[in-house]
Amino acid sequence: MKRFNLWLAEKITRGVATMWCAYIFAAIALISLPKAIASGDSVVIISWVAQTFLQLVLLSIIMVGQKVQSSAVENKINETHAASLAEFELAKEARGFAHSEIAQLRQLSQDMHTLMKEVEAKLKS
Repeated sequence: MKRFNLWLAEKITRGVATMWCAYIFAAIALISLPKAIASGDSVVIISWVAQTFLQLVLLSIIMVGQKVQSSAVENKINETHAASLAEFELAKEARGFAHSEIAQLRQLSQDMHTLMKEVEAKLKS
């Protein structure tokens, strides 16, 4: 039952979070507009605007906006992740170069020590 409830909730949310749903809700709300206007009562008209039109239509529009914002955030996260992976690969490559250079410097240092010992030995003899 829990699985069905989650499935149904997802389907309803996907359906309500569309501009087509907002248009349908607007059309449904507009059906009662003539009666609200005909009443001539400002409280009834304000109630219609606030409780009927805004609540019905803005529900879907807000959900669409959240979906758009969520998608933008997800895209930014994916871009950041890709950039981070690229920087990580560059860092690994730089580390490899550094290890190679350190090995070369060690070899040069050993060669210099060997030469210095040879020069020192020749100077003593």
